[in-house]
Amino acid sequence: MLSFLQRIGKSLMLPIAILPAAAILVRLGDKDMLNIPFIHGGGQAILDNLPLIFAIGVSIGFSKDQSGTAGLAGGVGYLVLTAAATAINKDINLAVLGGIIAGILAGLMYNRFYRIQLPDWLAFFGGRRFVPIITSIAMVILGGIFGIIWPPVQNAIEAVGNWIINSGAIGLGAFGFLNRLLIPTGLHHVVNSLIYFEFGTYKDAAGHIVHGDLTRFFAGDPNGGKFTAGFFPIMMFGLPGACLAMYVTAKKHRRKMLAGFFFGIAFTSFLTGVTEPIEFSFMFLAPFLYVIHALLTGSSLIVANFLSIHDSYGFSAGAIDYLLNFTKAQHPLLLLLQGAVYFFIYFVVFYFAIKLFNLKTPGREDEDDNSVGDTSWLFDQSVSSKAVRGISSNDKYTHTAYYFLQDLGGKDNIESLDHCATRLRLVLKDMKKINESALKRHGASGVMKMGKRNIQVIVGTKVEFVADAMREIMASDESFVPPIEEKPETESENEQHSPLTADDFIMPLDGKVLPMTEVTDEVFSKKMMGDGFAIEPDDGTLISPVDGKVINIFPTKHAISIMSKQGYEILIHLGLDTVDLKGAGLEPLVKENDEIKQGDTLIKMDISVIKEHALSAVTPIVFTNLGENESFKLLKTGEVAKGTKGIISII
Repeated sequence: MLSFLQRIGKSLMLPIAILPAAAILVRLGDKDMLNIPFIHGGGQAILDNLPLIFAIGVSIGFSKDQSGTAGLAGGVGYLVLTAAATAINKDINLAVLGGIIAGILAGLMYNRFYRIQLPDWLAFFGGRRFVPIITSIAMVILGGIFGIIWPPVQNAIEAVGNWIINSGAIGLGAFGFLNRLLIPTGLHHVVNSLIYFEFGTYKDAAGHIVHGDLTRFFAGDPNGGKFTAGFFPIMMFGLPGACLAMYVTAKKHRRKMLAGFFFGIAFTSFLTGVTEPIEFSFMFLAPFLYVIHALLTGSSLIVANFLSIHDSYGFSAGAIDYLLNFTKAQHPLLLLLQGAVYFFIYFVVFYFAIKLFNLKTPGREDEDDNSVGDTSWLFDQSVSSKAVRGISSNDKYTHTAYYFLQDLGGKDNIESLDHCATRLRLVLKDMKKINESALKRHGASGVMKMGKRNIQVIVGTKVEFVADAMREIMASDESFVPPIEEKPETESENEQHSPLTADDFIMPLDGKVLPMTEVTDEVFSKKMMGDGFAIEPDDGTLISPVDGKVINIFPTKHAISIMSKQGYEILIHLGLDTVDLKGAGLEPLVKENDEIKQGDTLIKMDISVIKEHALSAVTPIVFTNLGENESFKLLKTGEVAKGTKGIISII
């Protein structure tokens, strides 16, 4: 049942996505804006036909392959359903709920019959052509049933809607609380659809009857916008305040890395009202905070109503919708005052809750710190992966798609793949095959297991591109490992490594040798990429520590991977968080496939640039392909001169 309800929530996203167009056209054409009737009429046409639009959109969303045939069946089904029901009782008004019902049934009909084979004399009507036909027949039957049973259902819906609308603080607070609390399950769209498009009735000046808080607001109902106004202070101010609190409470050595992450998602929330990147950044790490957030959202709706603020949106409660509807709203300036107060409340509550309860918000995790925030290290890890080196370094969505498929147990483990605004929705064959921690390391903000086989991977607003890349990989007939450019092999990577003695490895930089566990980046300190050591450099001339070959230089020049003649792959990462420098202060003197000898100069780096603009100049030296039975030993620490032997050994 939960999976079915989630499918409804996901399917509602397509028709809901049309609302910004309607809101913009209606507002621009209004008398207090441009006063152009045909623009207003174009937007109003969308609002007047929402039930039909929902029928088409939901049926497409419910179909297996997002089929336009299902959309046609949904539209036809809604027209037949409403005509049949009103023929029995002219007072029946199925509204948007009727469109949703028609869309669900049309989608189910499509999934059941789109491959049906009929006898030869009826073959023309087989397959997808059969779907609108069978949907029409089903809707005639359902319309006859609804003509009898719908009046009491309609009365019950109106009674519930009127109670919620007239219940004041209780109804408003409950809706705001549920709206946020249901986001992890994706069911908030179902509740929103009732509030926004069903509850409440208003007859405009032209005699049109509209339903729902959102549509009533745009139709000019002075009572519309009660259930949406209170979201503006939360999305424009409250959650950015939470971002600031999470930033200042993060570990000091993590703040620089997280600054861009928090600013980006806070500005997105302020400008557009897209809040899920923020919410999922702490939802799983600190569920207690998320409940507080839901309660504060409910309180904001109550406060806005107390201040007699009425406002609404076509997309979400961000600055764009706020400015667009400024002249249509009631007391919109009070929303800014309320927003400033909620910014302060969110900052204080989040700050002290995080400190008092030691909540593991981004930057405060005990382990796996790289699961949220900075994902640039994802590309660092690909150095040791022969498969990923074959992907274009600029195609980050393909990178992420390959990693996600790998972490989900391979493409053969995925039974179905879909997505909504910010998350992947998958049905897996075997849930035991997923690697949850790897998913987070590779860019997922969180993972939600919704049952024995249903899982959601929270990605963010770029989820569509990741999902498309995953589908392309899954549809490919090629091996799961992406093709790579063939390169001459120095030695087979499957052969047993020769021992790397103390004389086979020299110090590549002047500086202080540190154990890997002392590196401030946990990707290295916890040896997620392999064992090794680090150097706090005194000069910036990097020489080759071994005889071998250059196998990879990153486009951003911040890392180089070499293969020793003994078969060890060695990653040298110049500084920490240097990927963001995009090559500034780094000058490679070799290229891929170059044969190298001990002492050959590989890269020159300007240490002053690194120290000023990156997290640290500390340079990890990582052996990424050590065997299970191979032992790495660090023989020296402290100040060591470049070219010194006897630093490490591997046996």
